[in-house]
Formats: sequence, structure tokens, C-alpha cells
Amino acid sequence: MEIEIIEVNGNNIAVPGSAGILIHGTQDALDLLAEASYLDSNKIIIYEGQVAPSFFELKSGMAGEILQKFSNYNVQLAIVGDFSKYTSKSLRDFMFESNKYGRINFVGSFEEAKKKLSR
Repeated sequence: MEIEIIEVNGNNIAVPGSAGILIHGTQDALDLLAEASYLDSNKIIIYEGQVAPSFFELKSGMAGEILQKFSNYNVQLAIVGDFSKYTSKSLRDFMFESNKYGRINFVGSFEEAKKKLSR
């Protein structure tokens, strides 16, 4: 996995450069966490397209499992994408609550992700 580290306001932020889906399940998320930690970063920016579509189907349980790992390992995550296409009220509520606490952020741009993670 190729990861670039960018520095924003003294914070190292890991940005995986791979195209396509990186996270198919919990183990992939753990691998990403480990790689970022090895590169001295506890903040990660990924794109919506780097996460399996089942992540956005809350019934699958994938989002809860993966986000719990990020929380357990004290890693902040920003997922960049256009989330307006998701009409599920429960998913929208989930995203709203996640953004409120700041550990996991669903944002519309890379710049917004950098701002969220550099605080």
C-alpha cells in the first residue's frame, strides 16, 4: 500500500495513493491503521471510492466495525466524497453524529478533510 504523508499545521496526515477499493473489510482497515502508525501518523484521509460500497449500507455492520477500530486505536479518519446520493436516514444520521464528534469525518473535499484533521 502506497501512502503519502502530508504535514498540515504540525500534524502528519496519511493519504493512501492507491486507486480503487482499499478497504473491503475490518482487516483492510487494520492494515491501513498499522501502515499509517508505522509512518508516524494517527490521521488518515481516504476517498469514498476507496471503501467498499457495503460500508455505506449500515445493515452490513461494516461501518460500525471499522469505525470502532479507528476509535480504539485513537486514529482520526476523514472520508472525502459526495454523500448527497445516500438517502438512508439512518446513514445520514450516522454521518452527522460521526462528524459531530470529530473522530470520523465525512467531508466534501480534500481541503475540508485537511482542515478537520489538522486541529
